[in-house]
Amino acid sequence: MDELFEKPQFLTTNRVYEQYATEYTLPDDDLMVELTRRTHLGFTTAGMLSGPLQGRLLQMFCQMLNAKRVLEIGTYTGYSSIYMARGMPEDGVLHTIDNNPEVADLAEEFISRAGLTRKIILHQGDAMDLIPLIEGPLDLVFIDADKENYMNYYNLCFDKVRKGGFIIADNILWYGRVFDGNHYTDKETKGIIAFNTFVRNDHRVENLLLPVRDGLMILRKA
Repeated sequence: MDELFEKPQFLTTNRVYEQYATEYTLPDDDLMVELTRRTHLGFTTAGMLSGPLQGRLLQMFCQMLNAKRVLEIGTYTGYSSIYMARGMPEDGVLHTIDNNPEVADLAEEFISRAGLTRKIILHQGDAMDLIPLIEGPLDLVFIDADKENYMNYYNLCFDKVRKGGFIIADNILWYGRVFDGNHYTDKETKGIIAFNTFVRNDHRVENLLLPVRDGLMILRKA
């Protein structure tokens, strides 16, 4: 793999492609621009925001699936939650889980301002405890939380996903660390590599690794 991808060149090229794709994608509306600004002002971890390119992609997935039941693992400030809920029908319900109370107020504020409080149910706590409480069948699961637990989240939600439903996992390229041997020992990179390896060989799903932003693993339950 190291022969195929020289890390700096790959990441630089990917950023150029992302910038061009974002330029020709419908931009954030005023509410989402403000949410992005408030996130950057209030938190040092604002790089965790999905951004308009990924947000629009998630919204379109929900529209294409006519997704009525969605689970998101990793709410952060609610950016991706809002985009997905906007792509769902009026009777759709999105359950979103986060364990950081510091971001909860901002997520709740903007979900309310987006008029989506009837569609989005916010859960605060450990996803390992909360996922078993979410009823299926689910049309879509979006995993974007602590990387070392991706396999645990996948296993916990898999049986809840309907046949033909989708699981999407974010940060699958993990800033290029997945093909940089110097990072194979940290728990986040090890978690992502283990997840990627497992789902590639999981005959219960069809999978596609899409190099959008930091990489999306898209899985369809067969």
